[in-house]
Amino acid sequence: MDIKDFKNLIEKYILEYFDAKPEDLKNYLEPMLYSMKVGGKRIRPILLLLTYNLYKEKYEEALPFALSMEMIHTYSLIHDDLPSMDDDDLRRGMPTNHKKFGEARAILAGDGLLNESMIIMFNQCMSLEERKVKASKLIAEAAGAEGMILGQIIDIESEDKQVSEEMLLKMHKNKTGQLIKASILSGAILGEATEKELETLSDYGEKIGLAFQVKDDILDVIGDEKAAGKSLSDKDNLKSNFITMYGLEKCKEYCEKLTNECIELLRQLDKNVDLLIELTEFLLKRNY
Repeated sequence: MDIKDFKNLIEKYILEYFDAKPEDLKNYLEPMLYSMKVGGKRIRPILLLLTYNLYKEKYEEALPFALSMEMIHTYSLIHDDLPSMDDDDLRRGMPTNHKKFGEARAILAGDGLLNESMIIMFNQCMSLEERKVKASKLIAEAAGAEGMILGQIIDIESEDKQVSEEMLLKMHKNKTGQLIKASILSGAILGEATEKELETLSDYGEKIGLAFQVKDDILDVIGDEKAAGKSLSDKDNLKSNFITMYGLEKCKEYCEKLTNECIELLRQLDKNVDLLIELTEFLLKRNY
C-alpha cells in the first residue's frame, strides 16, 4: 500500500461508520458528516496507521483509533472556524460548518464528533488490552485542557499581541503538535513498539509537529487560497506566528532543518520507514 491507499482507506471507513448509524439519526448527524466528508489531507490518521504498520501488517484494528483522531481534528476545525474564534467562511474549499448549518448546530457538530471519538475508543478498550487503553488515554490527553485546548486558548489570548518565542512555541506545541505527536505514538503503542522506539518516535513527533506549523505559517504568507481551500486568515487576524517571529526566509530554512532531523530520527528505527519519510517530505513541499 502507498500513502494514497491509506488515505482512501480512511475516507471509506468514515463513510461506512456514519452509514451504519440508524436512519432516524442521520439528519441530526448531517453536520458532523459534512465536515468529515469535505476532504483534507488526513495527515493525523495516516500517521497513526503508518506508524502502526511499522510493527503490524493488519492495520484493521488501528482504523477505529485513526477515525477517532480525525474526528477530534475535525471537531477542532469546526470550532476554530466559528465567529467567536477565527470567523472563517471556507474550509477545504467548502462553506464552513456554521455557514452551512448555523452557529448552534456547528457547535453541536463539533461536540458530537469529540464525544463520538471517545465512544469509539471506549469500545476498543472493552477488550481490556493495556495497549489500547494507553493509546486511548494518550489521544484524549492530547486533545484535552493541557493539550490542544491549551494551545487554542494561548492562540486566542495572543491576538493583537507580540508574544515571546517561548510562548509561541508553547502555543503550537499544544495546538498543532499534540495531536500529530499523539497520532504517531498511539500507532506505535498499538503496534507494541519498544520503549526506545517510542522515545525516538516521540522526538520525531515533536519535530514534525513543529515543521507542520512552520510550513502552515509560511503558506499563510505565500500560499494560494484556492489551493488551500480556505481563507488564509492569520493575515487578517493579527496573530503572532513563526513568520512574524523569525521572518519568511529563516522559516523556510527552519522547516527544512526540522524535516531533515525528522528523517534522521526515522532512519534510526530498524523498520521500513519509506512511507513515513515520503509523508514527512510531502509536508515540507506541500502548497496547501
